[in-house]
Amino acid sequence: MFTGIIERTAKVIGVAKGPAFLRLTLTDHWGDVTDGESIAVNGVCLTVAERAAGELGFDVVPETLSKTNLALVGEGDSVHVERALRVGDRISGHFVQGHIDGTASLVEQVTDAAGGWRVTLRAPDELADYLTPKGSVTLDGVSLTIASVSGNQFQVALIPTTLQITLLGQRPVGWPCNLETDVLTKSVVTWLRNHRA
Repeated sequence: MFTGIIERTAKVIGVAKGPAFLRLTLTDHWGDVTDGESIAVNGVCLTVAERAAGELGFDVVPETLSKTNLALVGEGDSVHVERALRVGDRISGHFVQGHIDGTASLVEQVTDAAGGWRVTLRAPDELADYLTPKGSVTLDGVSLTIASVSGNQFQVALIPTTLQITLLGQRPVGWPCNLETDVLTKSVVTWLRNHRA
């Protein structure tokens, strides 16, 4: 479980194909990570498979590669990272599982007259029912509030702190952001679908 509050970005220092997975190696900025620990990488919950001095290795299976943007990440790129929530921590974002629903394509980034930054994205049609104005959403691991929804397109506002700490303001049009919709919204919508008279 995570909160979507990105702690930092980490550099990708290795990408290697294994027999049934992709080994992704990142710089370790913490120094106290343990084997088997869960870390969100661009919002994807991954398990630490190997540790070395200043490095963390993760094995990414084909299912994850097919549903996320991790297959596009290469050596020298940076990714968002967040360690798992601990009992007693403040929850500054929202409950994030690290289970990506799909990718949302970046349609447009605009700066308004007041200097605010708005981002428009297109979600897969099958996820549109989970998008709620003023509801929560996670993009590449970043907890955000949906400003508006129109069909399968939605808009979020990025504050200066988010632009400074994360890579969202640097993503090109067409970038497939890892999308995790709010678990509470998914639960309610799914229950209602299954219990319609």
